[in-house]
Amino acid sequence: MSVRRLAAEQPEGFAFTPENLEWAKAQIKQYPEGRQASAVLSLLWRAQEQMGGWIPEPALRYVADMLNMAYIRVYEIVTFYTMFNLAPVGRHYVQVCGTTPCMLRGAEDIKDVCRKAIGPKDTVSEDGLFSWTEVECLGACVNAPMAQINKYYYEDLTPENFESILKRLRAGEDVEPGPQNGRQTSAPLGGPNTLTDPALYTNDSSGAEPGSAGAVLIDASAKRPGAAANVREAGVPKPPLDKSRKPKAR
Repeated sequence: MSVRRLAAEQPEGFAFTPENLEWAKAQIKQYPEGRQASAVLSLLWRAQEQMGGWIPEPALRYVADMLNMAYIRVYEIVTFYTMFNLAPVGRHYVQVCGTTPCMLRGAEDIKDVCRKAIGPKDTVSEDGLFSWTEVECLGACVNAPMAQINKYYYEDLTPENFESILKRLRAGEDVEPGPQNGRQTSAPLGGPNTLTDPALYTNDSSGAEPGSAGAVLIDASAKRPGAAANVREAGVPKPPLDKSRKPKAR
Protein backbone atom coordinates (compact mmCIF):
# COMPACT_ATOMS: atom_id res chain seq x y z
CA MET A 1 0.00 0.00 0.00
CA SER A 2 1.40 3.40 -0.98
CA VAL A 3 2.05 6.11 1.57
CA ARG A 4 -0.77 8.63 1.78
CA ARG A 5 -0.02 12.12 3.08
CA LEU A 6 -2.04 15.26 3.70
CA ALA A 7 -1.81 18.00 1.10
CA ALA A 8 0.83 20.65 1.68
CA GLU A 9 -1.65 23.53 1.29
CA GLN A 10 -4.52 23.52 3.77
CA PRO A 11 -7.40 25.90 4.55
CA GLU A 12 -7.29 27.79 7.83
CA GLY A 13 -10.31 26.06 9.30
CA PHE A 14 -13.36 23.92 8.74
CA ALA A 15 -16.90 23.77 10.09
CA PHE A 16 -20.01 21.94 8.99
CA THR A 17 -22.77 23.97 7.41
CA PRO A 18 -25.85 24.29 9.67
CA GLU A 19 -27.61 21.57 7.69
CA ASN A 20 -24.64 19.21 7.85
CA LEU A 21 -24.12 19.93 11.54
CA GLU A 22 -27.71 18.97 12.31
CA TRP A 23 -27.27 15.80 10.25
CA ALA A 24 -24.01 14.96 12.03
CA LYS A 25 -25.57 15.34 15.48
CA ALA A 26 -28.38 12.99 14.44
CA GLN A 27 -25.81 10.44 13.32
CA ILE A 28 -23.97 10.61 16.63
CA LYS A 29 -27.20 10.08 18.59
CA GLN A 30 -27.67 6.71 16.91
CA TYR A 31 -24.85 5.27 19.01
CA PRO A 32 -24.92 4.55 22.77
CA GLU A 33 -22.99 6.65 25.23
CA GLY A 34 -19.27 5.99 24.92
CA ARG A 35 -19.60 4.65 21.36
CA GLN A 36 -19.96 7.93 19.49
CA ALA A 37 -16.67 7.32 17.69
CA SER A 38 -18.55 4.76 15.60
CA ALA A 39 -19.92 7.69 13.58
CA VAL A 40 -16.47 8.75 12.41
CA LEU A 41 -16.68 7.33 8.88
CA SER A 42 -20.08 8.93 8.24
CA LEU A 43 -18.93 12.33 9.47
CA LEU A 44 -15.68 12.21 7.52
CA TRP A 45 -17.56 11.28 4.35
CA ARG A 46 -19.98 14.20 4.81
CA ALA A 47 -17.04 16.54 5.43
CA GLN A 48 -15.43 15.36 2.19
CA GLU A 49 -18.67 15.93 0.28
CA GLN A 50 -18.97 19.45 1.73
CA MET A 51 -15.41 20.21 0.57
CA GLY A 52 -16.14 19.12 -2.99
CA GLY A 53 -14.45 15.74 -2.92
CA TRP A 54 -11.50 16.02 -0.53
CA ILE A 55 -10.98 16.24 3.21
CA PRO A 56 -8.57 18.86 4.63
CA GLU A 57 -6.61 18.59 7.85
CA PRO A 58 -8.79 21.07 9.81
CA ALA A 59 -11.80 18.87 9.04
CA LEU A 60 -10.05 15.92 10.66
CA ARG A 61 -9.56 17.85 13.90
CA TYR A 62 -13.13 19.17 13.71
CA VAL A 63 -14.59 15.66 13.43
CA ALA A 64 -12.23 14.33 16.12
CA ASP A 65 -13.38 17.04 18.54
CA MET A 66 -17.05 16.27 17.82
CA LEU A 67 -16.48 12.61 18.66
CA ASN A 68 -14.00 13.13 21.51
CA MET A 69 -11.34 11.19 19.60
CA ALA A 70 -7.59 11.66 19.56
CA TYR A 71 -6.49 13.44 16.37
CA ILE A 72 -4.09 10.63 15.48
CA ARG A 73 -6.96 8.11 15.43
CA VAL A 74 -8.79 10.13 12.77
CA TYR A 75 -5.56 10.66 10.80
CA GLU A 76 -5.06 6.89 10.79
CA ILE A 77 -8.52 6.37 9.33
CA VAL A 78 -8.26 8.84 6.44
CA THR A 79 -4.76 7.72 5.49
CA PHE A 80 -5.84 4.06 5.47
CA TYR A 81 -9.12 4.23 3.53
CA THR A 82 -8.52 5.29 -0.06
CA MET A 83 -12.11 6.51 -0.40
CA PHE A 84 -10.90 9.65 1.39
CA ASN A 85 -9.00 12.10 -0.80
CA LEU A 86 -6.31 14.03 1.02
CA ALA A 87 -5.84 16.68 -1.68
CA PRO A 88 -8.28 18.64 -3.88
CA VAL A 89 -9.87 16.82 -6.80
CA GLY A 90 -11.72 18.00 -9.88
CA ARG A 91 -15.45 18.55 -10.04
CA HIS A 92 -15.60 15.27 -11.95
CA TYR A 93 -13.43 12.79 -10.06
CA VAL A 94 -12.58 9.84 -12.33
CA GLN A 95 -11.51 6.52 -10.80
CA VAL A 96 -10.30 4.08 -13.45
CA CYS A 97 -10.26 0.42 -12.46
CA GLY A 98 -6.89 -1.14 -13.29
CA THR A 99 -7.37 -4.62 -11.85
CA THR A 100 -6.92 -7.72 -14.02
CA PRO A 101 -10.39 -8.05 -15.68
CA CYS A 102 -10.44 -4.38 -16.67
CA MET A 103 -6.80 -4.46 -17.74
CA LEU A 104 -7.45 -7.44 -19.98
CA ARG A 105 -10.38 -5.59 -21.55
CA GLY A 106 -8.55 -2.34 -22.27
CA ALA A 107 -8.08 -0.33 -19.08
CA GLU A 108 -4.69 0.89 -20.31
CA ASP A 109 -6.42 2.56 -23.27
CA ILE A 110 -8.87 4.22 -20.87
CA LYS A 111 -5.98 5.57 -18.81
CA ASP A 112 -4.38 6.92 -21.99
CA VAL A 113 -7.59 8.87 -22.65
CA CYS A 114 -7.37 10.31 -19.13
CA ARG A 115 -3.78 11.40 -19.68
CA LYS A 116 -4.75 13.04 -22.96
CA ALA A 117 -8.02 14.69 -21.89
CA ILE A 118 -7.28 15.47 -18.23
CA GLY A 119 -3.55 15.35 -17.57
CA PRO A 120 -1.22 13.40 -15.27
CA LYS A 121 -2.71 11.05 -12.70
CA ASP A 122 -3.67 12.57 -9.31
CA THR A 123 -3.56 16.15 -10.59
CA VAL A 124 -6.44 18.52 -11.27
CA SER A 125 -6.97 19.73 -14.83
CA GLU A 126 -6.27 23.39 -15.57
CA ASP A 127 -9.99 24.19 -15.77
CA GLY A 128 -10.62 22.49 -12.40
CA LEU A 129 -13.23 20.20 -13.87
CA PHE A 130 -11.39 16.88 -13.82
CA SER A 131 -8.89 14.74 -11.97
CA TRP A 132 -8.31 11.03 -12.25
CA THR A 133 -6.61 8.16 -10.49
CA GLU A 134 -6.25 4.40 -10.82
CA VAL A 135 -8.04 2.23 -8.27
CA GLU A 136 -8.41 -1.43 -7.40
CA CYS A 137 -11.44 -3.53 -8.35
CA LEU A 138 -14.76 -1.67 -8.20
CA GLY A 139 -16.80 -4.86 -8.52
CA ALA A 140 -18.16 -4.48 -12.05
CA CYS A 141 -15.81 -6.98 -13.68
CA VAL A 142 -18.37 -8.40 -16.12
CA ASN A 143 -18.75 -4.90 -17.60
CA ALA A 144 -15.03 -4.25 -17.93
CA PRO A 145 -13.39 -1.91 -18.59
CA MET A 146 -15.12 0.61 -16.37
CA ALA A 147 -14.60 3.77 -14.39
CA GLN A 148 -16.39 5.53 -11.57
CA ILE A 149 -17.03 9.25 -12.01
CA ASN A 150 -18.11 10.82 -8.74
CA LYS A 151 -20.89 8.49 -7.53
CA TYR A 152 -21.68 6.71 -10.78
CA TYR A 153 -20.31 3.76 -12.74
CA TYR A 154 -19.62 4.01 -16.48
CA GLU A 155 -19.09 0.57 -17.95
CA ASP A 156 -18.24 -1.26 -21.16
CA LEU A 157 -15.91 1.57 -22.06
CA THR A 158 -13.91 2.07 -25.23
CA PRO A 159 -11.46 4.89 -25.86
CA GLU A 160 -14.04 6.45 -28.18
CA ASN A 161 -17.08 6.39 -25.92
CA PHE A 162 -15.04 7.32 -22.85
CA GLU A 163 -13.55 10.33 -24.60
CA SER A 164 -17.10 11.30 -25.59
CA ILE A 165 -18.21 11.03 -21.95
CA LEU A 166 -15.47 13.38 -20.80
CA LYS A 167 -16.24 15.88 -23.55
CA ARG A 168 -19.93 15.92 -22.68
CA LEU A 169 -19.23 16.35 -18.98
CA ARG A 170 -16.85 19.21 -19.75
CA ALA A 171 -19.64 20.83 -21.78
CA GLY A 172 -21.99 20.57 -18.81
CA GLU A 173 -24.17 17.83 -20.29
CA ASP A 174 -25.72 14.97 -18.35
CA VAL A 175 -24.35 11.55 -19.27
CA GLU A 176 -26.33 8.41 -18.57
CA PRO A 177 -24.29 6.10 -16.31
CA GLY A 178 -24.09 2.33 -16.65
CA PRO A 179 -23.11 0.27 -19.71
CA GLN A 180 -22.18 2.39 -22.70
CA ASN A 181 -22.79 -0.27 -25.35
CA GLY A 182 -26.55 -0.70 -25.00
CA ARG A 183 -26.55 -3.82 -22.86
CA GLN A 184 -28.98 -4.05 -19.94
CA THR A 185 -27.02 -3.98 -16.67
CA SER A 186 -24.83 -7.13 -16.76
CA ALA A 187 -26.86 -9.14 -19.27
CA PRO A 188 -25.02 -11.08 -22.00
CA LEU A 189 -23.83 -8.88 -24.83
CA GLY A 190 -25.73 -10.93 -27.42
CA GLY A 191 -28.98 -10.94 -25.48
CA PRO A 192 -30.58 -13.83 -23.55
CA ASN A 193 -28.99 -17.20 -24.17
CA THR A 194 -30.96 -19.42 -21.77
CA LEU A 195 -34.68 -20.31 -21.50
CA THR A 196 -35.28 -18.95 -25.00
CA ASP A 197 -37.02 -22.02 -26.52
CA PRO A 198 -40.76 -21.20 -27.06
CA ALA A 199 -41.56 -24.87 -26.44
CA LEU A 200 -40.79 -24.31 -22.77
CA TYR A 201 -44.01 -22.33 -22.47
CA THR A 202 -46.45 -24.38 -24.62
CA ASN A 203 -48.04 -26.10 -21.59
CA ASP A 204 -48.77 -22.81 -19.90
CA SER A 205 -52.45 -22.84 -18.85
CA SER A 206 -52.68 -19.09 -18.35
CA GLY A 207 -53.57 -18.44 -21.99
CA ALA A 208 -50.35 -16.59 -22.68
CA GLU A 209 -48.81 -16.79 -26.12
CA PRO A 210 -46.04 -19.41 -26.58
CA GLY A 211 -42.72 -17.92 -25.71
CA SER A 212 -44.07 -15.68 -22.95
CA ALA A 213 -44.37 -16.68 -19.33
CA GLY A 214 -47.86 -16.43 -17.87
CA ALA A 215 -48.87 -15.97 -14.27
CA VAL A 216 -47.55 -18.78 -12.13
CA LEU A 217 -50.02 -18.29 -9.29
CA ILE A 218 -53.36 -16.52 -9.13
CA ASP A 219 -54.53 -15.22 -5.77
CA ALA A 220 -58.02 -16.71 -6.16
CA SER A 221 -56.56 -20.20 -6.46
CA ALA A 222 -54.24 -19.75 -3.53
CA LYS A 223 -56.52 -18.38 -0.78
CA ARG A 224 -59.99 -17.07 -0.07
CA PRO A 225 -60.53 -13.41 -0.92
CA GLY A 226 -59.73 -11.33 2.12
CA ALA A 227 -58.21 -14.25 4.00
CA ALA A 228 -54.69 -14.38 5.28
CA ALA A 229 -52.03 -15.59 2.90
CA ASN A 230 -51.58 -18.81 4.88
CA VAL A 231 -55.28 -19.81 4.64
CA ARG A 232 -55.95 -22.18 1.75
CA GLU A 233 -59.21 -23.43 0.24
CA ALA A 234 -58.75 -26.90 1.70
CA GLY A 235 -56.33 -28.60 3.98
CA VAL A 236 -53.47 -30.48 2.40
CA PRO A 237 -54.06 -34.24 2.87
CA LYS A 238 -51.47 -36.27 4.66
CA PRO A 239 -49.30 -38.54 2.48
CA PRO A 240 -50.30 -42.21 2.43
CA LEU A 241 -48.57 -44.50 4.86
CA ASP A 242 -45.65 -46.35 3.35
CA LYS A 243 -46.40 -49.98 4.35
CA SER A 244 -42.98 -51.12 3.18
CA ARG A 245 -41.35 -49.28 6.03
CA LYS A 246 -41.15 -51.07 9.35
CA PRO A 247 -41.97 -49.12 12.49
CA LYS A 248 -38.96 -48.08 14.55
CA ALA A 249 -38.28 -50.20 17.62
CA ARG A 250 -38.65 -48.34 20.87
